[in-house]
Amino acid sequence: MLPQPSTTEAGAREALPPGRAAWRDRWYRIIFEHDTRAGKLFDVVLLIAILLSVMIVVLDSVDWIHARYGGWLHAIEIAFTIFFTVEYVVRLLVAPNAWHYARSFYGVVDLLSILPTYILFALPTATTSNRLTTVRALRLLRAFRIFKLRSMLTEADALQQALVQSRAKIAVFISAVLIAVVIAGSTLHLVEGDLNEGFDSIPKAMYFTIVTMSTVGYGDISPATTVGKILTTAIILLGYSLIVVPTGIVSAEISKGPSTAAARRACPRCGRRGHLSEARFCHQCAERLPDLPQTTANRPA
Repeated sequence: MLPQPSTTEAGAREALPPGRAAWRDRWYRIIFEHDTRAGKLFDVVLLIAILLSVMIVVLDSVDWIHARYGGWLHAIEIAFTIFFTVEYVVRLLVAPNAWHYARSFYGVVDLLSILPTYILFALPTATTSNRLTTVRALRLLRAFRIFKLRSMLTEADALQQALVQSRAKIAVFISAVLIAVVIAGSTLHLVEGDLNEGFDSIPKAMYFTIVTMSTVGYGDISPATTVGKILTTAIILLGYSLIVVPTGIVSAEISKGPSTAAARRACPRCGRRGHLSEARFCHQCAERLPDLPQTTANRPA
């Protein structure tokens, strides 16, 4: 399940403790709140910095770019690391509960986004650590919060629930596919094994069957006999017929999902949906829910 954007970070929507310095409250609202112009501007600048830092790491992985501009890219990466370090420290300083923020999803991601560069300094031989800075891409999840895309998170929850509800059917489907792969692979090994080194073992033939059934078709192995080509044709047709099965299973579960006005009712604070019709408070953040429209279905007797 994706982290809920308005409640995942510690300090978000929390009551500020009394006696704090004014600058901490001001920066808290800029960094953790997102309904002000300054807060939105801060988050947009942060997202741009994250994108640019990830792009620098990606470009540095290209040999000729690294050979020609490696020094500049390394310097820019250090600058970004300093920027994100300062931002992380400021978040700890202004959060009402620094430990809560540090243990939250975004707090852990924020820490992981700066650690690889420091590991690279501490262990110069750990050249792969620089590649790990692409973990900063996870911080782009903040876009869900910044642009108020809570509906996407709600739909993600619906998809997850559909997958959970259909797990038994999917397990049966995968079992049937595996049985078909074993039978087809064994048959291809029997037919092609003596004439084609690509099928000299059942695992290799099963690999060919899976690749062919999934319609990927790498082409590194191909049948040589007429019977083998006929079997391959049947496997391809079977693969096309199987592709739509899991899609249909999940779609059927999604279509059976909650669609009543009560289920669609969203919490005004965290955006959570799926509440019971008799619920008066959000089961996630305890915010009071808006009243349902009076219909014949929910009008009291």
